[in-house]
This record gives sequence, structure tokens and C-alpha cells, in this order.
Amino acid sequence: MRFRNGLAAVASVAMASAWLVGTAAPASAAGPCGSGYKLVGTYNIKLGGSKYGILEIRWNSGKGRNCAVAYGRGSTYGSKAYKSVRIKTSGASSWADSDSGQFEYYAGPVYVSARDKCITVLATVKGSGGYGDVRVDRVHCG
Repeated sequence: MRFRNGLAAVASVAMASAWLVGTAAPASAAGPCGSGYKLVGTYNIKLGGSKYGILEIRWNSGKGRNCAVAYGRGSTYGSKAYKSVRIKTSGASSWADSDSGQFEYYAGPVYVSARDKCITVLATVKGSGGYGDVRVDRVHCG
């Protein structure tokens, strides 16, 4: 009898865990940009040889929009630190979208409509030695 109760308890926990994982997966699979955005580029956010973060750029062909997110890395991931990301179509005089502040994990997502256009993205993360950044110009011409 004791063995059966233990086995039943293990089976109940396994079923509950499978249900929780199964219900959580669709929300987390979309990521910060939302569903339909495919990764098209990653760039290191750094100062000298120190990497403070990663810039991810994604594209949604159905919407004709790019999305960008600036993630912290190492000690800047999971602790509040200045993080910033800006995006625009290349040649535009002002940023189409931006996000900055004291964030634990990432700044963004930010978006720009860019069908048949190139984009420019600027990302910054503050680390122990200062501000690391990356700027990519005229990339991911959709």
C-alpha cells in the first residue's frame, strides 16, 4: 500500500509538471517581440574587451516590421542596470522607437516598419567599467 501511494504521488506530480510546462511554453516561445518574429541578427554590446550585453534584431515578414531588444549579459543580466535600445529606418532623421531605463534583463522591445528598407539600431548597457554599446547601420534590408 505504501508503494502505491508513493507511486501515485509521483505520477500526480509528473502530470502536474507536464501540464504547467505545456501551458507555459506558448507564452515564453514568442519572446519579448511577440509571435511571428524571426531572429535575423545578434550583436555584442561591449566596451573594449568586456561584453555587457547582446542586441537581438528580429523580423516579421507578415507585418513588415523589425523588432530589437538589448539584453544584459553576465553581471548585467538579472540586476538593475541602465539598458537602452533605439531603432529607425536608415536615413530617417529621428528614432522611430526607443526604450531606456534601469532594467533587470532587457530594454525593449522596440519596433519599426521597414518593408523594403534598411534599419539602424543603437543599443547600450552599463557595466562595471562604463557604458558598452553597439550601433549597426543599414542592416537587415527587408
